[in-house]
Amino acid sequence: MAYSDQSGQSIKYLTLLSDQFPNQRAVFSEIINLQAILNLPKSTEHFMSDLHGEYEAFLHILNNCSGVIREHVDEVFGNTLTHEEKGDLCTLIYYPHEKLALVREARQDSPSWYKRMLDQLLAVARRLSSRYTRSKVRKAIPHDFAYIIDELLHTHPDENNYRVRYHERIIDSILETDSTEDFIFALAELIKVLAVDHIHLVGDIFDRGGGAAKIMDRLLRCTHQRTDIQWGNHDILWMGAAAGQPACIATVLRNNLRYDNYEILENDYGISLRELVAFADRTYTAGEPITPLIKAINVLLFKLEGQIIQRHPEFDMEDRLLLDEIDQAAGTVTIGSTSYTLITNDFPTVDPEHPYELNEDEQRIVDKLVYEFTNADHLQRHVDFLYRHGSVYLVRNGNLLFHGCIPMNEDGTFASMNCNGTWRAGRDYLDFCDDIARRAWRTREQDAMDWMWYLWVGNRSPVSGRLVKTFERSYIEDQSTWAEPMDPYFELTRDAYACDAIMREFGLVPGYGHIINGHTPVKTLKGESPLRAEGRLLVIDGGFCQAYHPKTGIAGYTLISSSRGMRLKAHEAFKSVEEALTRNADIQSETTQVDVASRRIMVSDTDTGVEIRERINDLRQLLEAYRSGLIPEHASK
Repeated sequence: MAYSDQSGQSIKYLTLLSDQFPNQRAVFSEIINLQAILNLPKSTEHFMSDLHGEYEAFLHILNNCSGVIREHVDEVFGNTLTHEEKGDLCTLIYYPHEKLALVREARQDSPSWYKRMLDQLLAVARRLSSRYTRSKVRKAIPHDFAYIIDELLHTHPDENNYRVRYHERIIDSILETDSTEDFIFALAELIKVLAVDHIHLVGDIFDRGGGAAKIMDRLLRCTHQRTDIQWGNHDILWMGAAAGQPACIATVLRNNLRYDNYEILENDYGISLRELVAFADRTYTAGEPITPLIKAINVLLFKLEGQIIQRHPEFDMEDRLLLDEIDQAAGTVTIGSTSYTLITNDFPTVDPEHPYELNEDEQRIVDKLVYEFTNADHLQRHVDFLYRHGSVYLVRNGNLLFHGCIPMNEDGTFASMNCNGTWRAGRDYLDFCDDIARRAWRTREQDAMDWMWYLWVGNRSPVSGRLVKTFERSYIEDQSTWAEPMDPYFELTRDAYACDAIMREFGLVPGYGHIINGHTPVKTLKGESPLRAEGRLLVIDGGFCQAYHPKTGIAGYTLISSSRGMRLKAHEAFKSVEEALTRNADIQSETTQVDVASRRIMVSDTDTGVEIRERINDLRQLLEAYRSGLIPEHASK
């Protein structure tokens, strides 16, 4: 390579790289290491969607890795352990603290039991660690036990069994020093980390169930597993609220009040509703189908939404301006050319001349709520995590992940949206949505903040994709007005041609890889399948949320992609942690093989492999720069 022609920018990059690899020996070593990694099996990816605050079910599936751990336990021990013994071991891995407490209570915590458990845990950990470099495994081991567990994982018989006796002595010392339980905790956590290397959450962590804050806390602790999130409409809503967007805040309050989730607002995030409740009680009439509190938050929401719609004619949502269509004397609202009877005529703060203006009390409440949401430290940490680990979509290992849809026209072309004066469609539009969401968090400018509300509720929003009828569902008994038309995407992508067009739009090869999204619960009771368009599209919203179980017939889908292919898991409802502990009651799952690899998929076949080969190429350039004298070698630090 002629380095005399190297650009100044390239030389600067190689000089920076030389700080990390200061001489030829260091470069050789790293190239050899990277070449070896390319020949390891692909690590396991775990896909989940639409958790909707169901913390216990999420935690159990995270702990059992959708059955992956049980599969490894079965493979390691075969017929040498009974079904019950394997169940005990799996439960110990899933819930080590709780399981050990039960063992102590039953007085089964003998030295022989502890030794047996340590040996079994090490056997499982040893199998899983074989898929990774020793360096990666060491980083995953809790720091205090890194040296000892690393030694135990790599003990093999030798001619005189010195290593085996060394291993046994370490185990005996662990027992003698009463540190067994700490080692069990460490090994259980290591097994779970090694079983699944990468977690994909395809949107909607928040709302409906009350455990979203606990889910976010758990994700913040997943320091050794790569995690990415494709934002769902409910996530975007909370992100807008945390940034201080008033209409998003009002919607968050309304959603959680309707699902009786006061605790996430007050207990988890410290957001007080006392002033809002007091205002509602003194302003609105009680004893009607809608409570004063819901009445108050509804009117606040429709006023704030109306202000956004009036600021943004490009959103094309003027038909959602319904407060000025209310005839308070007649108790009706006109939609289109039809008049509908309202279930309440209690609108004391709506001025017919200026229906979208907040009165003085309402403005004070909104200002206070904006302050509380933007200063709730716990919420701010959670939303910051969503921004750092999230995006509107992700292209990874030949798959395209997003929560909702790619807005389309009836003829299968990508629908255009006026984005601050520029019409965008397809991938370009999703890139704009990603950028505007980040701008809202970074700058808090009103235009970007208004887009956060549109992304939650807009008909052309890629994370929503439906015409939301909040007013009609709140105030009109005639359910014919409740229908929420969906974007053509949801029907078009039942056919292969539309999915192939989407894959090409995102630079992917049709027929290789899959579109993976959630958002629309799969109604298995009605014969719906999560596999669509000849397997090109996988919808993995199977209804984690308990409210959806009667509709879907299951309690959620998860997807597992490993070196042997891709499997879809349909889960039964999770009973309880207590059931798991006392009866080894795991979540029962039905497995559908989506792809079967004709050969083991290796790291070299993945996006990580592409990145590693690029890194190797950079290192080879650095090596040539050392040999040519373009960059001087120096001693290792």
